[in-house]
Amino acid sequence: MTRYHGKLRPKLPDVGTTIFAVMDKLSNEYGAINLSQGFPDFPVSEELVGLVEQYMKKGFNQYAPMYGIQPLREELCCKVEELYAASYHPEKEINITSGATQAIYTAVAAVVNPGDEVILFTPAYDSYAPAVKVHGGKAIYSKLKAPEYTVNWDEVNTLINSRTRMIIINSPHNPTGSILSLEDMQQLEKLTRNTDIIILSDEVYEHIIFDKARHQSLMCFPGLVERSFVVFSFGKTFHSTGWKMGYCLAPENLMKEFRSIHQFIVYCCNTPVQYALSDFLKNKDNYLGISRLYEKKRDVFISLIKESRFKFSPSRGSYFQLLDYSDITDEKDTDFAVRMTKENRVASIPVSVF
Repeated sequence: MTRYHGKLRPKLPDVGTTIFAVMDKLSNEYGAINLSQGFPDFPVSEELVGLVEQYMKKGFNQYAPMYGIQPLREELCCKVEELYAASYHPEKEINITSGATQAIYTAVAAVVNPGDEVILFTPAYDSYAPAVKVHGGKAIYSKLKAPEYTVNWDEVNTLINSRTRMIIINSPHNPTGSILSLEDMQQLEKLTRNTDIIILSDEVYEHIIFDKARHQSLMCFPGLVERSFVVFSFGKTFHSTGWKMGYCLAPENLMKEFRSIHQFIVYCCNTPVQYALSDFLKNKDNYLGISRLYEKKRDVFISLIKESRFKFSPSRGSYFQLLDYSDITDEKDTDFAVRMTKENRVASIPVSVF
């Protein structure tokens, strides 16, 4: 094939291959235990798989409605109302998406224009900043305070100005495993009151939260709901990340803008999986019991490494456990992660890339 010889103007000139792909490739090359990618390595519910098969065999294999099938949208609106006392209209204020990352990108694309600023908390999930930059926005960073990775709200206040279009929050947090508190959400509500700032709340780990903590969903705060996109993931909840299924909730005026972009990115999402999820959600135990499963796995992991030279505080939620290796080496975390993969056959993710 001949090459294109015209001039290219990359939109993300400084962005290379995602760290997940890099470490995943290295893990495969060295036959390492792969702890570098956020996906479960145990089976999806046989019941859920059976429901997908059932709907495929029934012929539900063509395009779904752009917004998602109605039974699933209605089931989800009932779910968030019961869990968070949040009322969303199933026709006008919810959209099924091809995973949470697509929902995040679409929300950014819908409202961020050239010159707008978007406040991000670092370390941050690696899709946020590129989505902002592609649409001409500027990512403004506020560093979370280690070791608990808490938000410095005084600093956030100094970062807000007339160009601030959006603030992106994430709880439980990827990659630190921290969670936002009631006081955090109240601070955010106070800072954005009487502004035009839009909030994007990434809550994909809503059901993976530990030690009897309560997930402080943005949807519990009326002053935030009115200005926010809230994003969720079926893949994280039901161990089916490869299905790439998620959803977004927002007030009607924001959802209208979201849908105007969504229709030209994917238009619609997997039809038989939507019908299967609609049925599967009717049993609340299928999602409310997830935190116990992952908390047990977290506790086993930290019990196995407690005699090592790693230092850590147990994560508060999500798939992730952060380890402090300062008693082992003073190498850069990227170098140490590569060496661990090659020499010890354990692949991890260095936090600095976030």
